[in-house]
Amino acid sequence: MRPGPRRAELLARLAEAVGSVDVAHPVRVAVDGPPATGKTTLADELAVVLRSQGCYVIRATIDDFLFPRARRYPRGEYSAEGCYFDTHDWPALNRVLLDPLGPDGDRGFQPAVYDRATDTVLSPPSRTAPADAVLVFDGVFLMRPELIDRWELRILVSTAVETTVDRAVIRERRVSSRAEVERRWRERYIPAQQLYFDTVRPTDHVDFVVHNDEPQKPVWEARTR
Repeated sequence: MRPGPRRAELLARLAEAVGSVDVAHPVRVAVDGPPATGKTTLADELAVVLRSQGCYVIRATIDDFLFPRARRYPRGEYSAEGCYFDTHDWPALNRVLLDPLGPDGDRGFQPAVYDRATDTVLSPPSRTAPADAVLVFDGVFLMRPELIDRWELRILVSTAVETTVDRAVIRERRVSSRAEVERRWRERYIPAQQLYFDTVRPTDHVDFVVHNDEPQKPVWEARTR
């Protein structure tokens, strides 16, 4: 679906912000936010706009930097602490993607280390990004201490908690019942996000907050940090 006027205005503003970053290495853009806020869709749309402007865009996601299932649940499937501390391979993300694209990197990167569909570890061939490339990376917990200094532009996507639950039910209705989805959200994902917001305070560290309750009529605010 083609973005409406308000959505297009947001995307143009974000693309302008990307273009205003003056560094001698690829610009690393974080699109942070809780599950089901619409951050993946926003990141996809921003990548399309940037490519239409001639940018070399690397599009990557936190879902490709998970630990295998056998390592993700030592505290239990519904543990909020497990969601925050045990799920994502932050060292690998820094090692193969964020640091190579940073000021001291050689721009040789890998966009993934994990295949969620098959629950297997990946080691794709390294690719080399041009110095003026843009990485658009979406995921949860992207302002945490292990990653905070790796981003040139930081975006946080936000919606009301109950909106994320409703969206998750719709998104997962073919594979999970409403009761299963609600339990996972209310016991694992929502408390994990609360832990993140209480300890990291991501809104203090981002350049934009996008309120995405109505995706075609988003409201955003630029922040100073």
